[in-house]
Amino acid sequence: MPCQRRVRPGESAPVSLLRSTFSFGSMTLISRILGFVRDVVLARWFGASAATDAFFVAFKIPNFLRRLFAEGSFSLAFVPVLAEYRERGDPAALKSLIDATTGTLMAVLLMITALGVAGAPWIVRVFAPGFVADPEQLALATELLRITFPYLLLIALTALAGGILNTFGRFALPALTPALLNVAMIVAAVAFSTRFDEPVKALAWGVFAAGVLQLTIQLPALARLGLLPRPRLGFAHAGVRRIMRLMVPTLFGSSVAQINLLLDVLIASLLISGSLSWLYYADRLMEFPLGLFGVALSTVILPSLAALHARADYTRFRATLNWAVLLGLTIGVPSAVGLAVLAQPLVTTLFQYGAFQPSDVHMAALALLAYCAGLPAFIGVKILAPAYFSRQDTRTPVRVAVTALVANMLLNIVFVLVLSWQLAGRDFSAGLLATLAANPGAHVALALASSVSGWLNAVLLWRNLRRSGLAPVVPVKRLLQVAAASALMAAAVLAMVPAAESWFAAGAAARAGWLAGLVVVGALVYALALLALGLRPRHLARPAVVEGRDSGT
Repeated sequence: MPCQRRVRPGESAPVSLLRSTFSFGSMTLISRILGFVRDVVLARWFGASAATDAFFVAFKIPNFLRRLFAEGSFSLAFVPVLAEYRERGDPAALKSLIDATTGTLMAVLLMITALGVAGAPWIVRVFAPGFVADPEQLALATELLRITFPYLLLIALTALAGGILNTFGRFALPALTPALLNVAMIVAAVAFSTRFDEPVKALAWGVFAAGVLQLTIQLPALARLGLLPRPRLGFAHAGVRRIMRLMVPTLFGSSVAQINLLLDVLIASLLISGSLSWLYYADRLMEFPLGLFGVALSTVILPSLAALHARADYTRFRATLNWAVLLGLTIGVPSAVGLAVLAQPLVTTLFQYGAFQPSDVHMAALALLAYCAGLPAFIGVKILAPAYFSRQDTRTPVRVAVTALVANMLLNIVFVLVLSWQLAGRDFSAGLLATLAANPGAHVALALASSVSGWLNAVLLWRNLRRSGLAPVVPVKRLLQVAAASALMAAAVLAMVPAAESWFAAGAAARAGWLAGLVVVGALVYALALLALGLRPRHLARPAVVEGRDSGT
């Protein structure tokens, strides 16, 4: 079937980038809300038990591999190559790449899935050695893993389909697709858990069903484009070989990231009880704007930048980066300020119920403050990294990321030791481990280390782009406008925030009402302040290219 009319990403109306970004973000918002509902349902239906521990291990393993093979390394390598083939204007070559990539990916992942299902008992032993002491839990986790492991194959093919749709400017459906996992797990828990001898098995089948749904829902959209894959092995295909070469550095980078995550967990486990939970809840709140805006911008600009690179149109390439940086600053800075100002009300409203005490609110809010310091940098990394991946340079951003991750590991240790020393009154006489485990607040050092390493990552990415002449212009004038508007927003919100005791005493409905009112007031003050300071919607609507030069202002 022939491909439909090609829509050249770099030549489409620039306003579509903004529209696509908010389309992607709105779909992600739906998924995040459903994810929160899913967590509530799982807690309500299954609580915390040996069976739920077995499920979470069985769910974590294919998700870990998914980040390596699907949404991470594969997508970052596949989309730029696909965009280049599209720009050549040869539908047959484009279809050949898609067919060969699909067949090769399926062959590799079918083998990995078969090994995973057959070796499930040993894989569980590696990921959860504590289960060995409980044969029933080990057997349950093994059974659950055999059900969930094929999700890796399904979600990898879903990522391939999403990459094709994104390259052709279809962002809403791939962005909404992750919500199906939350829906499937909610339905499995509510409607089917009572039909199993072990209710948690319903969740495993829910994960499997979600993989089928996530892949199936994208196939009609591919068919309408004339790009429904006909899988065939293609290890010798030039495009497939290039994708595989581009994946190698990102796989290495992902491995280092997982080691860094394990170190974070290891250090947090040595701190006072509750530290891991405080960091988890703070991170969930920080990830909300990052997922809505940072990931949305990254996903939307990658195919456009790849197409511009394929045409060697570096004026528009830089203009697109400038636009993304300006939009990222306009959203990221007030998001960080707003989260910081409302840290305690947010944590109180969302989590302070039952066993979650006011002291837990305070500690989680402190961690959120530390994460907020790095939020603009985290969004900046999401914007700058596609400038490399779009040019099929996966080595440089991975090398930079590894540098930042190593710095994060070292800063974790240094910051925790320094902060613990201060909290302990500069006295380690009780012993290092005993001191770490006795003083609440040291977990903030881990969040702060993440923020510092985030800034290091962003600065190094920008510096390397400058060397190649592609660094986006830092819009100083607009940054000052955004900073001033954010300060006015913070002042207005702080003037209206009730005292902490009032939040603790209020019911859930009152808390939600107060919080919603504060968010609305803050957004209005910020928007009006930006207008008064001279930043207009037209400045954010499109990349500006003036007389052969790109402009970030």
